[in-house]
Amino acid sequence: MFVFPRLRTVQRRLFSSLQPEAAVAQQYRPSEAPYLTDTFGRQHNYLRISLTERCNLRCTYCMPEEGVPLTPHDKLLTTDEILSLARLFVSQGVTKIRLTGGEPTVRPDLIDIISGLNELKAEGLQSIGITTNGIALKRKLQALHTAGLDSLNISLDTLDRHMFEIMTRRRGFDNVLASIRQATDLGFNSVKINSVVMRGTNDDQVLNFVAFTQDSPVTVRFIEYMPFDGNRWNKDKLVPYRELVDRIETRFGRLTKLVDDPNDTTKAYKVPGYQGKIGFISSMTNHFCGTCNRLRITADGSIKVCLFGSTEVSLRDMLRQGYSEGELLHYIGAAVRKKKKQHAGMSELASRKNRPMILIGG
Repeated sequence: MFVFPRLRTVQRRLFSSLQPEAAVAQQYRPSEAPYLTDTFGRQHNYLRISLTERCNLRCTYCMPEEGVPLTPHDKLLTTDEILSLARLFVSQGVTKIRLTGGEPTVRPDLIDIISGLNELKAEGLQSIGITTNGIALKRKLQALHTAGLDSLNISLDTLDRHMFEIMTRRRGFDNVLASIRQATDLGFNSVKINSVVMRGTNDDQVLNFVAFTQDSPVTVRFIEYMPFDGNRWNKDKLVPYRELVDRIETRFGRLTKLVDDPNDTTKAYKVPGYQGKIGFISSMTNHFCGTCNRLRITADGSIKVCLFGSTEVSLRDMLRQGYSEGELLHYIGAAVRKKKKQHAGMSELASRKNRPMILIGG
């Protein structure tokens, strides 16, 4: 096994101002979950784990048309490493895990990972979800459900087949719709459609998606366009959520505002009498940083405490060097305590260096 000789030195310099592991362990008990609570009192009980950087689509807002350089396979987290980290985070109070990518369904051990996570429900995990583009989902959906998957987020930015191929640079529209139908038939706890709205591209599809909820028990979430490396972000393409609410109410009448969960990123609404719901993720115009309870682990094993933050700590390298759980928790806690109160504004985010979305995990 290749050992990174300077890793411990670099990390200990980075966190030199923090208490040593023994002192931290003595001051706090695991039952209090101190390692996942930041300096603003936000307790993080939601972990998103990216399984792969590969994807079978090339969505314009996610990655460049030519793709991105991918991490070599041996540098990605293995099945055992993913489950080991998941167990560690669950021991500290994580109750919800969502698997992302890239496109997680392209990973051949996906069912094994979900089965392993399902065993953690006896240790406090309550929900296992996945975010997928739905292209290859239908043939695996029954097995995933049986293995323990209970929540689905399916990315779909248009209900027009031609526009789908323009935005994803690939075919597969019918596969996605079939996956959505099958998911609702199987009775998943939650089936959501994620739609990134861009002015002049697919904002004319919003009303079609609202109409879709009339007879379909899904939640369609409209996501504000966000800046990431390689997606040619342009603030003029951003459609503020309030504008979308006004458009929808002009067509469908007054929306019913639903009660949002304390840590929910979505402002939830419903057209009276419709089976499904709609929601708005207003990351840019009305952020929800104050109630953020999410942490991310990238496919190559780095922890990111903020989607828009560039600071990362490699848990993969620590695992492969044989760090103890106590040492891992020390560095995880140090990263969490460095989390800022909120992310920067739009103009600053657009100029900052960050990974492309596909290398972060949705």
